[in-house]
Amino acid sequence: MNRGIIITISGRPGSGKSVVAKQLAKKLKLKHYSTGTFMRAMAKQRGMTLMQLTREAKEDGGVIDRAIDDYQKQLGKTKKSFVIDGRLGFHFIPQSIKIFLEVDPNVAAKRIFKQQRRGVETITTMYGAQRELKKRFALERARYKKYYGIDYMNKKNYDRVIDTTKSTIQGVVKRILKFLKGKGKRREVL
Repeated sequence: MNRGIIITISGRPGSGKSVVAKQLAKKLKLKHYSTGTFMRAMAKQRGMTLMQLTREAKEDGGVIDRAIDDYQKQLGKTKKSFVIDGRLGFHFIPQSIKIFLEVDPNVAAKRIFKQQRRGVETITTMYGAQRELKKRFALERARYKKYYGIDYMNKKNYDRVIDTTKSTIQGVVKRILKFLKGKGKRREVL
């Protein structure tokens, strides 16, 4: 598998993109990159939360988005094999195998609320997680349509779509590995 394969993992917030991408990279013995990690580092460097950075990105004329875009483009041009999680990886690394992770919004909010307890997010209530997730989703989706004319939620952009709502991380990774081994780049929605 490691003779030149780039896999982009996109999906809704809370769908498990980062965890799935890390586990998949580990199984395939590939390097893992994450636009979420890049954004969190950028937010921390600026002394703000991820939601504050997302709001600023809406108003900054594309400065933050271009930094994230350039990060992905550079990886796609300079690295031969890796796994990256990020909503627009499929767009900026077109030669990749494109995976989209779907999830029920309520399950996503529960997952994000659990992350808060591990110090990843700063959300204190389940209602707060649902509210922030809805805002973040709307802001990002509108921004991507404005700047790129694309809807990352359009399943036609992807080679494989997997609903993670009732799946374990290991189960999702197994499904991706099976797809990679048996189906190649043929588009499938499950």
